[in-house]
Amino acid sequence: MDAILLQILNGLDKGSAYALIALGLTLIFGTLGVVNFAHGALFMIGAFCAVTLNRLLSLSFTTIDPERTDFLGNPLKVETPYVETWFGPETGAAIIDWSVPLAILFSIPIMALVGLFMERGLIKYFYKRPHADQILVTFGLAIVLQEIIKYFYGANPIPTPAPDAFSGSFDFGVLLGLDPNLIIYPYWRIVYFLFAAGIISAVFAFLQFTTFGMVVRAGMADRQTVGLLGINIDKRFTFMFALAAVVAGLAGVMYAPINSPNYHMGMDFLVLSFVVVVVGGMGSLPGAVLAGFLLGILESFASMAQVVALLPGINQIIIYLVAIVILLTRPRGLMGRKGVMES
Repeated sequence: MDAILLQILNGLDKGSAYALIALGLTLIFGTLGVVNFAHGALFMIGAFCAVTLNRLLSLSFTTIDPERTDFLGNPLKVETPYVETWFGPETGAAIIDWSVPLAILFSIPIMALVGLFMERGLIKYFYKRPHADQILVTFGLAIVLQEIIKYFYGANPIPTPAPDAFSGSFDFGVLLGLDPNLIIYPYWRIVYFLFAAGIISAVFAFLQFTTFGMVVRAGMADRQTVGLLGINIDKRFTFMFALAAVVAGLAGVMYAPINSPNYHMGMDFLVLSFVVVVVGGMGSLPGAVLAGFLLGILESFASMAQVVALLPGINQIIIYLVAIVILLTRPRGLMGRKGVMES
């Protein structure tokens, strides 16, 4: 029982990242009809927003402390962060410690601008082009973006710690009345799942209960009719591209303490997330979220030592095997709409 619960928790953790990235991919495809292979790069940029803010907050100046000396008796040089000078030692240290949550606010305008520039500067010229052209140009853009990140930040992963308050683990064994230390799970991974659930709920609420969202949903169903009503649906769809970029960026920001950001992390998640979108059904937002969590849990169970010992390598291909089975039985995916990606 404890092993099953632990794998479910691991699956929800992985599924949260898959679902958030797949949600953004589906928003772009559902509104603009664009297959965006650069979406994983947006996830990567979000993670490096957390790295950047952490570095900015950690900028320091050197002072000489005459009361402290090194082993030779020389006055010791002390690095003091500027934020500790401006806000005091305790507050400054707390700001640095909470740099990842603060990066949420830091990344929102950055990711929105990146999304706007990407859509207005490149994507809009490929709306009516074949999907193969869209895949090629966005995949090329993803490579360019990751090489830019590699140039400025290097090729090695950059550790980005979570706040000290979430550095420990939660004892689910005590919560469930089992033996203590039987099911231990990191606090930050729980935070990530709750954060993902909140973002997903907010996006669905925005589309379902706001006038803007209702117009967007109408445009997704019949773009031409909405345009004939005098509504500039293109501007709204551009906003949705920016929103999808923000969602991917926030997923990357909060994932930074879980997986140290590196320049190829976007590609690592993109392929899996695209499989999630296809399994859920192209253009289906609920399908993308459902498939994200479903495949995350299946991948987690396939990674168990007993399963790997019985079927070596199954953890590497389980998602693709499930995708093949689902698409053979349901060609449009779990919740795909008729006519999407069909000729």
